[in-house]
Amino acid sequence: MRILLVEDEVHLAEAISQILKKNNFTVDMVHNGEDGLDYGLSQIYDMILLDIMLPKKNGIQVLKELRKEGITVPVMMLTAKGEISDRVVGLDSGADDYLPKPFATEELLARIRALSRRKGEIQVSEDLVYGDIKLTPSTLILAKGSQEIKLTLRECELLEFLILRKGLIVSKEMIIDKLWGFDSEAEHNNVEVYISFLRKKLSFLKSNVIIATTRGVGYALEVTK
Repeated sequence: MRILLVEDEVHLAEAISQILKKNNFTVDMVHNGEDGLDYGLSQIYDMILLDIMLPKKNGIQVLKELRKEGITVPVMMLTAKGEISDRVVGLDSGADDYLPKPFATEELLARIRALSRRKGEIQVSEDLVYGDIKLTPSTLILAKGSQEIKLTLRECELLEFLILRKGLIVSKEMIIDKLWGFDSEAEHNNVEVYISFLRKKLSFLKSNVIIATTRGVGYALEVTK
């Protein structure tokens, strides 16, 4: 699981990051609301831990903008504020949970596990549809109408990542971070190979969906006429 931690108290952020890494989470840290929003909009995270009292943009502003942009990733608010009214504002703004500081390590980890399970429970349908294709991640099946083809796990993860971006351009770095992990030794040619594999399978299905390349920027799905 990849977690974005947005916390302006650097020492606290580093302590939380170390705890999460020791429990096998991948963590990226930023220390202000503007960076938190930019990172959150990348859609490479499985969960966001978001402080309320942040410089540049406060946590509530960040959360509202993420939800406005259709980012549905679970968000847990971390804040020194403990008043019920503050919790209500956070939850009404789209937060999934609220943990006042200071908190015990065991409670933080338990709440992360609970949010992770809840995310899985609310997924009504696994099928992802874009243009004339349908992707079913649980079976690795890519279909166009009655035609089907089986993908490898990595191909499926890559196509899912692209579909969920709804035509946005994603860089090779973003793909590597999400599919292989921030600390992996994967390189740009690893991404290029799997992009090539997916293009061939989309061509085999005679789909109207293509993977377009913006030179020097990245890839995006497009529907041709």
